[in-house]
Amino acid sequence: MRSGQVFYKNERAGKLSQLDNGHFIFQYDEQWLSDSSKPSISLTLPKINKEYQSATLFPFFFNLIPEGVNKRLICSKKRIDADDYFGILLEVAGGDTIGAVKISRTNGWIWK
Repeated sequence: MRSGQVFYKNERAGKLSQLDNGHFIFQYDEQWLSDSSKPSISLTLPKINKEYQSATLFPFFFNLIPEGVNKRLICSKKRIDADDYFGILLEVAGGDTIGAVKISRTNGWIWK
């Protein structure tokens, strides 16, 4: 299993994991859920106490992955399979992303 911490405006909002069977789970942190001022990170992932499950990477997170030549360069430089979307996400989404959401490897760093 591989996991990443999901941050919204540099505050931990939840956890995204890929299970050994390739399926994905996203769940908001209890602290995020209990604070009514904290928003959902996506309209497709409403802020409720639920373990979201998917056979593929959730579209919201998939859209954080670069495309085209940028994706090829990252995969080549970091030696990541081009079809390993979660691996690419963990590699790139902790840095300068478009929007307020960042992903860092569990127990990893978050770029500020």
